Amino acid sequence: MRRQPRPVPDVDRTTPALVLKLDANVFHHGGLGVIRSLGGLGVPVYAVQEERLTPAGSSRYLRGGWVWRPGTDDAERLLAGLRRIGERIGTRAVLLPTDDAGAMFVAEYQSKLRETFLFPEVDPALPRLVADKYALHDVCRRAGLPCPARTLARSPDEADEFPVVVKLVHPWRGSGRARSTTLVRDRDELARLFADAAGDELLLQEYLPGEDWFFHGYCDERSRCRPAFTGRKHRSYPADAGLTAFGTARPNPALAASAQQLFEHLSYRGIMDLDVRLDPRDGQYKLLDFNPRLGAQFRLFADDAGVDVAVAAHLHLTGREIPRGEPVRRGFLVENYDPLAAFGYWRRGRLGPGAWLRSLREVDELAWFACDDLRPFGLMCARLAWRAVRKQFPGRARPPVASPRYRPGRATPEGETDDR
Repeated sequence: MRRQPRPVPDVDRTTPALVLKLDANVFHHGGLGVIRSLGGLGVPVYAVQEERLTPAGSSRYLRGGWVWRPGTDDAERLLAGLRRIGERIGTRAVLLPTDDAGAMFVAEYQSKLRETFLFPEVDPALPRLVADKYALHDVCRRAGLPCPARTLARSPDEADEFPVVVKLVHPWRGSGRARSTTLVRDRDELARLFADAAGDELLLQEYLPGEDWFFHGYCDERSRCRPAFTGRKHRSYPADAGLTAFGTARPNPALAASAQQLFEHLSYRGIMDLDVRLDPRDGQYKLLDFNPRLGAQFRLFADDAGVDVAVAAHLHLTGREIPRGEPVRRGFLVENYDPLAAFGYWRRGRLGPGAWLRSLREVDELAWFACDDLRPFGLMCARLAWRAVRKQFPGRARPPVASPRYRPGRATPEGETDDR
């Protein structure tokens, strides 16, 4: 794995940041990326954690965290908890949601959170609109941008062609066992997916066999996107219809221009993560997903000024200039997903052991392992082993934690460890 020194942007080290995650997923590595990115620059970083022993919560760069699984069904309770967290931090903190539910909540209740946190002022309805898998089709049509054909479905009989990509329309509300995105190859598999969805609406999206790309950036109050990053998603888990397991940063001016057109049409502000596929039939980049928040793989992208999207958001929201820089070619791999992803592509005859090993030479950064911050990787491995044991001996699900409980982190203002 290659390591490249990064410049140090002039961040405001007196303004803390809070990583907000409402989705109960201990293996979400996006929050850890924020903790390392901003915490490594000396910014005090705090986080909302669903459990005590989360891998991200063990980072040496985390100042403190709150064990809290609030859910989103009680807005007043969620608001009260966030205000308590803000009071404990003691000063307005930059608020960085890492899931759609958090981004939508912050936008819709921004007037009640503005005195406690710093975040972009957005149209309250916009994050929910673009995160809606079906409504996004209409958004693209109005903006004059291509996207795959899609339709709402109520039964397996409504699928005309296979393979087809099946999505939960509102994945943040999913209550069944279905994945938010699944590539389905026959009607029997589709029928099982409908059964697993437990009544959630399903969307059938045209399958495009081309290259996977993504776009990450930060838009200011004039919807100017800077920085703007493009990259290739080489492997995903599950294969062809899942989260990024291995990706590389690659310049793509055509994709960047198309994304900027969409942001200006929407008057979009803040961080975003777009999934795009190049359709080989017509050579067009077609928008698959618009995530109105920080993407889990955002640490893939950085420029030669040392800025990624989390750093850009902190700089802009604290009144600092975002330095201009050129994107750096980098590779990013997620250790707990890429071996499974590679196996899936191997089964389909699209990746051999030699090609997989050669691809590892392109990796500059891993999701979990870092030489200067080893605990998250170790705890991630331990949690994976414990999950395997739990599958053999399933237990009862943990109930939501009603109110945030503070846990001091290991980072101190002087950068030393705190073992309280």
